[in-house]
Amino acid sequence: MPSFFIGTDLPLLFKFLGLIEKKLGLNHQERAVLVGLIYEQQNEEQLQEYLDELAFLAETAGAIAIKRFVQKLPHPDSKTFIGKGKLEEIRQYIEGRNIDVAIFDDELTGAQITNIEKALDVKTIDRSDLILDIFARRAKTAQAKAQVELAQYQYLLPRLRGMWKHLERLGGGIGTRGPGESEIETDRRIVRDKISLLRKRLAQIDKQASTQRKDRGELVRVALVGYTNVGKSTLMNILSKSKVFAENRLFATLDTTTRKVVYGNTPFLLSDTVGFIRKLPHHLIESFKSTLDEVKESDLLLHVVDISHPQFEDQIAVVNKTLQEMGVHDKPVLTVFNKIDLYAEKTYDKWLDEDMKEQLFEDLKQRWANVTLGNCIFVSATEKQHIDELRDEILRRVRELYRIRYPYKSEFFS
Repeated sequence: MPSFFIGTDLPLLFKFLGLIEKKLGLNHQERAVLVGLIYEQQNEEQLQEYLDELAFLAETAGAIAIKRFVQKLPHPDSKTFIGKGKLEEIRQYIEGRNIDVAIFDDELTGAQITNIEKALDVKTIDRSDLILDIFARRAKTAQAKAQVELAQYQYLLPRLRGMWKHLERLGGGIGTRGPGESEIETDRRIVRDKISLLRKRLAQIDKQASTQRKDRGELVRVALVGYTNVGKSTLMNILSKSKVFAENRLFATLDTTTRKVVYGNTPFLLSDTVGFIRKLPHHLIESFKSTLDEVKESDLLLHVVDISHPQFEDQIAVVNKTLQEMGVHDKPVLTVFNKIDLYAEKTYDKWLDEDMKEQLFEDLKQRWANVTLGNCIFVSATEKQHIDELRDEILRRVRELYRIRYPYKSEFFS
């Protein structure tokens, strides 16, 4: 370190360097602290898991999580969500460390956001706000943009009374993409009018999309569903030989992509859909219901699971619960356990011989075959392992659906 930095107060130095970085526009990455609560609805183990996901969400939105703060309370504080002592601890940590944003893992009210921002003197957002921000970044089509904007206004409406200061934040960054600065002075009536207008616009788009779906004729429809970032889009690319955007980020796909696929002279439609996540804001589900209509109208669901994730069973439960809320839990489902290469890498000791690894893997497959009543298959999309088996199983099920629906049209399943 240069001699003129010796003896310098490091927090003050970090703040100074951060200000220079912002001033010069040097790709400033927002620095965040994460805050979570252990209370009746979630224990310490669950919270740490949620905070891991929150850190990944922050990274996806362009921020880096510097530190986590956890408190145990019987229930969230109505004014500041966490206790005054913990709030003071966070304030002391933030002071002089060039922290840009405090991200809370649970939803905050407008009054809580205002009180916390006043105490910490930094921008404060919750998990819903963070997810909405990511959706705002990812939205590309007119439909996705309208859906995200509608969800943002629905999120803001009940918080208007306590969030006027919150709404006046300028300067961009996480939590400030959305309706925009022109809407800062709007009152509830104007926000409701905007929501009504967006709903009408989406209804028109939905009508057009419904017409397009009807024009697809009598083809069987297959939809990829699953938790976010489990490899649905990568599988879509392999199964349909198309180029759908895929990356190791949460919510890489917002718009449903549908491709016509032909296996063994048997055509069907394959769709990639938006991923699910824990604590997904209900207004997002409502706003994206038209996108999820592709799931409702599908004949077969491919539930893609990242088996290498340490909490993949919890992710399965989240997806199943969401599908149940959508009223599609009774559709035929083939569970596709993806990323078996990463699972082996993370799970098996390198000193295990191949026979033992194979036996452990067979035990895993048998366990899930019992759970899913035989409706599962294990693959690696990136390494293209067992993809031919997956294609054969999809073809068998699609042909069976054609036999049931059109027993007189043998050309569909020959």
